[in-house]
Amino acid sequence: MPDSDVPALMSALRAALDGSGPAILPFDASAPAPVGRVVGEADVSRPLRVEDPIALVIETSGSTGTPKRVGLSAAALLASAEASAAAVGGMGQWLLCLPAHYVAGTNVLVRSIHAGTEPVVMPEGHFDAENFVAHAARLTAPKRYASIVPVQLARLVDAAEEDAETAEALRTFDALLVGGQALRPELRHRAEALGIRIVRTYGSSETSGGCVYDGVPIGATRARVKDHQLELTGPTLCNGYVGDPDRTAATFHVDEDGTRWYRTGDLGEVADDGRVTVLGRADNVIISGGEKVLLDAVERHVRSLPGLGDAVVVAADDRQWGQVPVVVTTTKGVELAGIRSSTAAVLGRAAAPARVVVIDAIPHLPSGKPDRLALAQLAATSG
Repeated sequence: MPDSDVPALMSALRAALDGSGPAILPFDASAPAPVGRVVGEADVSRPLRVEDPIALVIETSGSTGTPKRVGLSAAALLASAEASAAAVGGMGQWLLCLPAHYVAGTNVLVRSIHAGTEPVVMPEGHFDAENFVAHAARLTAPKRYASIVPVQLARLVDAAEEDAETAEALRTFDALLVGGQALRPELRHRAEALGIRIVRTYGSSETSGGCVYDGVPIGATRARVKDHQLELTGPTLCNGYVGDPDRTAATFHVDEDGTRWYRTGDLGEVADDGRVTVLGRADNVIISGGEKVLLDAVERHVRSLPGLGDAVVVAADDRQWGQVPVVVTTTKGVELAGIRSSTAAVLGRAAAPARVVVIDAIPHLPSGKPDRLALAQLAATSG
């Protein structure tokens, strides 16, 4: 069903969660309805059939362009809502700032149902601080929350540093949950300097959304590293990928003791106390001149440099080195030599970006993540 009719979506979601209605698949109202479409097929004439106990199907393409249909049970969704409430300080009322066909948006609805509150819904389209503050004023519950992505937080912080009313409105939230992509430490520090409580979340559709808050697994979630890759387990895991048993088998596995684990596709570390550090995508690695380079690590470093907070680092083919990192930014007048020397000093010579591409605006997916496929194409043609 379309994500634009939030009251209807809430009603259908309630029925799906208590078992009185069928599973639902929210879709982008501005795009063609995906009813009946199976991954890899063009036929949309047949209704999508799922097995019990799936209550919600989230269709995602992420930033890689490879579509997935994630089947989530009511038990997983409600376990996520309960764990989240315990982690942030209790149930409350939510401001919906993200599209409801993404798991972070749907989670706002599930958490509202779990808490017995009605979410305040921001209109779709351009996100700005003035609109956010106006809708935040409609929240009435003692505890207030919102889930946003870093690009939205940046706009809010920019406005709050210039306007005291915006800053005060942001301080009325018991927590702003920020996820979907890496949160720059500098941006978080600016927000916290204004008295805003930020909770950095990590998770995916496969884990019913965020299941690690500020590096700490919430609820019954557990994390480990196997073959350098971060794996997660717990009651919030999805049932698998609808209509795609091969991908399900490749992504989820069961240990000898019966524990089912999800291979996140992320490189990471888990400390002795269980704290999780995400290093970047396992598939976002290139070989440059025979050396392995983690593009996420290059991007984190480049973003820490003055004026490059919006930079995205992508791979580009190179005749001499095979592949090289390329920085895409909106900042003009950037000196490549300084970026190269700084990056090489921290991460090694192979990690030094080969060039900088300056564009007017970083393209983003509806989820708020940078459109890395589009940026990689820009980087390829720039060379």
